[in-house]
Amino acid sequence: MTFTFRPLDPLKDAELLHSWLTHPKAAFWMMQEAKLEDVERAYMEIAADEHQQAYLGLRDGEPAFLMEKYDPAHRELVGLYDPQPGDVGMHFLVPPTDRPVHGFTRAVITAVMAYLFEDPAVERVVVEPDVSNKAVHALNEAVGFVPEREIQKPEKKALLSFCTRDHFFNRHSLAATGVSA
Repeated sequence: MTFTFRPLDPLKDAELLHSWLTHPKAAFWMMQEAKLEDVERAYMEIAADEHQQAYLGLRDGEPAFLMEKYDPAHRELVGLYDPQPGDVGMHFLVPPTDRPVHGFTRAVITAVMAYLFEDPAVERVVVEPDVSNKAVHALNEAVGFVPEREIQKPEKKALLSFCTRDHFFNRHSLAATGVSA
């Protein structure tokens, strides 16, 4: 599978994102009751923020997943851990489908990680999924994340986990990820 990434357009992509984020399988994104305008507003705020960005992941040119990256020294994790130089935070969402492809979500998170590590300044990726999201914990572990501890965020109890550049590349060959910018 080959994936590419493009910056999310908060207005043009809002309808698609709304369908993804309000689906029951996206419950951990806590936007189940969001209106289209709420999604537009949330992603316009991200687009205007120098400390976070949102991207659509494309498979064969078609939108296939959402990826957000953020600076954990300024967003999401402020005061909850000691950020290190080279840390970047990440969220990703693979939307539900009527025709699941075995291994697709793992291929997506692998591609997301490879994309983030294409930036030579990134040394470590930080995630903070809900402690009850066992499926994402397994995916995170598969690509090299190591859980550190549970933290209490305003909206959830989260599992703070890290994946260093070295740990990721020791597990994965970049050539096998099928990533291009």
